[in-house]
Amino acid sequence: MTDSEIEITAELVHGLLEDQHPDLAGLDIHEVAGGWDNRMWRLGDELAVRMPRTERAPELQRKERRWLPVLAPRLPLPVPVPVRIGEPSARFPRLWSIMTWVPGEPLDSASISRGEHAADALAGFLGALHGEAPAEAPTGSDRGAHPKECADGFEEFLHAIAPGGTAADARAVRAVWDDAVAAPGWEGPPVWVHGDLHPANVVVSDGTLSGVIDFGDMFAGDPAWDLAAAWLLLPAGADSRFFEGYAHADEATIRRARGLAVLKSLFLVLMGQNGERGLPGGKPAWGPAGRAALDRVLASGSARPDDPAAGLAEEVPERLRRAGA
Repeated sequence: MTDSEIEITAELVHGLLEDQHPDLAGLDIHEVAGGWDNRMWRLGDELAVRMPRTERAPELQRKERRWLPVLAPRLPLPVPVPVRIGEPSARFPRLWSIMTWVPGEPLDSASISRGEHAADALAGFLGALHGEAPAEAPTGSDRGAHPKECADGFEEFLHAIAPGGTAADARAVRAVWDDAVAAPGWEGPPVWVHGDLHPANVVVSDGTLSGVIDFGDMFAGDPAWDLAAAWLLLPAGADSRFFEGYAHADEATIRRARGLAVLKSLFLVLMGQNGERGLPGGKPAWGPAGRAALDRVLASGSARPDDPAAGLAEEVPERLRRAGA
């Protein structure tokens, strides 16, 4: 099913509510911008309706229904919790969900002004989330692997935003990536990982992080996939404060996290380019977010003194900006 086959409108959502949850059908409904696998509609002041728009979305919603009620009570920031189930029907052939609404503005359309507070909030959130996962927890599908298993994605993203990415203007980016590839893998037990922390999946209020959304890609595995958020989400220089608060990331995990931050930053830049060109999947606001995140990774205090990326931290982002312009 694609968007062109079934148009998801306020009228459709209202009809589904009347059919399956009539006690909620009188609440105001309006669409919320954004969404990759799901389109979201605000329902009254405290709820949201999530309507699947991709083939994989229903399975992601099932995962959230199963595990968010388990995880939410232990997390120090608000997260969406499923409260009602929408069943497939003649009106709409896929399952859908009603979730609690997490107040705030998505970071890809807002900014963090209280960097230290946000670093502490993110460290506290991930410290609470990254507990050992049970044996029946989901595993990663298109994410979760050691960086060395993600080489194809790295090359694709790097060459897409800066043709000839192996040349001098990409040495800093490649140095961070190569260091992550060389780092030892995760040797601890699989822990709960959000899996998709980027500026569109966190919300901010009063200049700081106030909630985390979209847990469809959660899995049990390497926490480095979440620790990349130290550069993807936080202002420049706040990564040191974050890792002080998080406390239990070893050097190898930080090295993997830096590489994954580069990979995710390149993806954001690519999606920004697609948006500027009107291509499917394009998110124009993601381009500046990705370029800023690259700046932060390359200037990171987590780099070792002999890291070849350190001397190129100013050169490469500027060249990537021109490539992404």
